Amino acid sequence: MMTKKITLSLTLAVALATSACVGKPGPVGNIAVPQPAKSVETNKYLGRWYEYGRYEAPFQKGCEAVTADYSLRDAKSSGAKIKVVNSCRKGSVDGKADQSTGRAKIVEGSNGAKLKVSFFGPFYGDYWVLDRGENYEWSIVGEPSGRYLWMLTRDEKPDAELQVMLKNRVIELGYDWSLVRITKH
Repeated sequence: MMTKKITLSLTLAVALATSACVGKPGPVGNIAVPQPAKSVETNKYLGRWYEYGRYEAPFQKGCEAVTADYSLRDAKSSGAKIKVVNSCRKGSVDGKADQSTGRAKIVEGSNGAKLKVSFFGPFYGDYWVLDRGENYEWSIVGEPSGRYLWMLTRDEKPDAELQVMLKNRVIELGYDWSLVRITKH
C-alpha cells in the first residue's frame, strides 16, 4: 500500500513538473477541432518542413525561422518510428539557434494522420495532420484541445496563393485567425 502511494506521488510530481516546464497553454482557438481530412503516408510526410505560421505556444515563444525535420528512426528505439527535430532562431531570423529532438509514433487506426510526439521522457502529446496538400507541399497540424496550430510548407517562403489558401483552410477548420502568428524566415 505504501509503495503504491509513493509511486502515485512520484507520478503526480513528475506530471506537475512537466506541465510547469511546458508553461501555461495558450487560449483555445478552436473549440471543435475536426478529425483529420486525409490519410498520411509516412514516407511522403518525412523530410524538412518550414513553419509558415502558428498559434504562439510558451515553448515556442519568440521563435523565428522555424523548421521541423522528420525521419525514420531505428526500429530498436523505444517503439517510436519517427525522429522529430524542431529548430528555430530565438528573437529573430539571425538569433541564437535552438533545437529540440523528439520521437513520434503513429496512432493505430488513424490512417497515419494522428501521431503521439514526445520531446521529454515518457510524456506524449497529440499531433494531428488535419489536412495536407495532395503532393505533401503543405500541412495543417493541430491537436484535440484546440490550443495549438501549425501551418507547415515545404518552401521557406510560400507564394501568395498558398498563403491565402492556408488562411482560408485554417478558418474553414474552425480556427481563430486572429490568434495566428506568421513566422519570419
